[in-house]
Amino acid sequence: MAYLTDIEIAQSVTPRPIQEIAAKLGLTGQDLIPYGHDKAKVEPAAYRDKPRKGKLVLVTAINPTPAGEGKTTTSVGLADALNRVGKQTCLALREPSLGPVFGVKGGAAGGGYAQVIPMEDINLHFTGDFHAIGAANNLLAAMLDNHIQQGNALDIDVKNITWKRCVDMNDRQLRNVINGIGGRMQGVPREDSFDITVASEVMAAFCLAGDISDLKARLGRMVVAYNRDGAPVTAHDLKAEGAMAALLKDALKPNLVQTLEGTPAFIHGGPFANIAHGCNSVIATDASLKLGDYVVTEAGFGADLGAEKFLDIKCRMAGLVPNAVVIVATVRALKHHGGVAKADLNNENLEALEEGLPNLLRHVDNIKNTYHLPCVVAVNAFPTDTPAELKLVEDKCRELGVNVALSEVWAKGGAGGEALAREVIRLCETPGNEAFTFSYDLGTTIQEKLDAIVRRVYRGEKAVLTPNAQKQAKQLTELGFGDLPICVAKTQYSFSDDQTKLGAPEGFDVTVRNLKVSAGAGFIVALTGDIMTMPGLPKVPAAEKIDVDENGRITGLF
Repeated sequence: MAYLTDIEIAQSVTPRPIQEIAAKLGLTGQDLIPYGHDKAKVEPAAYRDKPRKGKLVLVTAINPTPAGEGKTTTSVGLADALNRVGKQTCLALREPSLGPVFGVKGGAAGGGYAQVIPMEDINLHFTGDFHAIGAANNLLAAMLDNHIQQGNALDIDVKNITWKRCVDMNDRQLRNVINGIGGRMQGVPREDSFDITVASEVMAAFCLAGDISDLKARLGRMVVAYNRDGAPVTAHDLKAEGAMAALLKDALKPNLVQTLEGTPAFIHGGPFANIAHGCNSVIATDASLKLGDYVVTEAGFGADLGAEKFLDIKCRMAGLVPNAVVIVATVRALKHHGGVAKADLNNENLEALEEGLPNLLRHVDNIKNTYHLPCVVAVNAFPTDTPAELKLVEDKCRELGVNVALSEVWAKGGAGGEALAREVIRLCETPGNEAFTFSYDLGTTIQEKLDAIVRRVYRGEKAVLTPNAQKQAKQLTELGFGDLPICVAKTQYSFSDDQTKLGAPEGFDVTVRNLKVSAGAGFIVALTGDIMTMPGLPKVPAAEKIDVDENGRITGLF
C-alpha cells in the first residue's frame, strides 16, 4: 500500500482564510497583519490586557531514537482532538530551523494527517523571524568588531570575546574561522566562530521576552566579551540594543496559522532543545492562554531536556504551571532503547520492550515525583505494534499510577486522538498541579543546581566540572550570575552525556566542560559531552531530495 508523503497530504488540503481561523479565537481583521491568505502575525493589543484563561498542556517525550517518536505530530493531533470533543483549543509550537530541514530531519510541522499548514512556508523562511534574529545577532557582532577597530575605548580583550556570529544553516565549516585579515583597514584579525541561529542568545532572549521593552532590556544585558580587567562588556555598553530591537520589532509579533483541520496554531520562535531551552516564545504561549480554553504546547527532544527546561526555566520566568503533561512514546522506540536494531523493530519482541521501558518510566516518574504534575502516556501507534506489546506498556505505566492512551493521529488526524484528549481533559479538570515544584532552587550554587538536575532528572550521580568550568563557575558567581537557572546543553539521545547509553542508565557522572552566561536570556549554559552550537550536514542531507517545479510546487520536504 502506497502512503502519501507528509507534503503531499499537506498540499491536498486547501487552507481556510486566516481571518476565519483568527475568528475562532475572537480576533478580527484589525488584529492581524496578513502574510498572504493563510498566515498572519497578531497585534499584541489583541491579547495584551486579557487574563490567562486556558488550561496548559505540555507535550514531551522519551529520549529520541532513529525509530521516531512523533511528538509534534501528537501535539497537533491532540489539539485537533480536543477541538473535536468540544474544547476551544489553540496550539503553540516552535518554528523549524532551516538547519535540520535541509540536514537530517526534513520538515518539522507534524506528520501524516496531524500537521500545521502551510507546511512549506513554515519550514522555509515562514514570516522571516529567523532572518531578523540572525540579522540582530550579526549587527551586534559587527558593532563589537567595529568598536575594537575604531580604538577600543572599552578596552575589550580580543582574546576573550564570547559573542559569535550566526547563520540558520548546518555548516560545520563555520565552527572555527579567522576573520579581519587583509590589512589594517579590514578589521582586527582574530579567531571567531559561528552558531546556528537557533543557538544564538538573541533567539533565547526573544523567546523568553514578554514584550518589546522586556526584549530590549534583555538584549542590553547580553555579555559579548570581557575587558582586560575581566569585567563583562555588554550590548548596552556598545549601544546596540535599540537597533537590535528595531530589527526584531515585527518578528516579536506571534505567527498564526492552522492545522489541517482548522485548529488555530501559533508558531513562534525556535531555540534548539539540546543547546538552548527548546520552547516556543513566551509571547505565543501567553497569547494562546488568553485566547483559547485549552493550549497544547511542546518542549523539544526528550523530557530530560525539553520538559526540564520548559519547567525549570520558562515556567519559572513566565509564571506558568502546566495542567497536564503528555509523554509521547512508540513501541518501536522503546524496543530500540532495549537494544533492537532499527531493521528489526517491526518484529514483536517483548523482552527488548521490557528492557527499553525504563526510559519511558523514568520520564514518567520525573514528571510525577520530581515536578509533581499529572501526566498521561501517549503511545504513538504504528501498524506493527502488537496487542501484547501495547498491553505491556499499559501495565507498566499503570504500576506508576499513569494511564496510557493510544494515539492514531498520524493516520486519522484528530479522530485518532480522542481517547488521549479525553484523558487530558480529565487530568486538567481534576485538581493536581497545585504541588508543582522545580527540580532545583535558584538560591543554591551553580554546582548544586547542576547536581540537582543530574540526580533528580537524569538520575545520575553528580555533575563533574572540568578545571576550566570550575574557574568559570567561580567567575560567574563573583560577577553576580550565580543565582540564574541552568540550561544544560547535552545529547538528546540519552539521560547521560554519552549518547550510546540508551534506556535508563545509572551510576554515571555528567561532565561539564564549559559554562557561559546568557545574561539576556537569563540563564547559564552548561556545555557537556561533544555538543556543538553549529551542527554539520550528514553524508546525504535532506536538501538533496527537496525540489520545486515550474509552478512553484515544492516536493521532497519530508
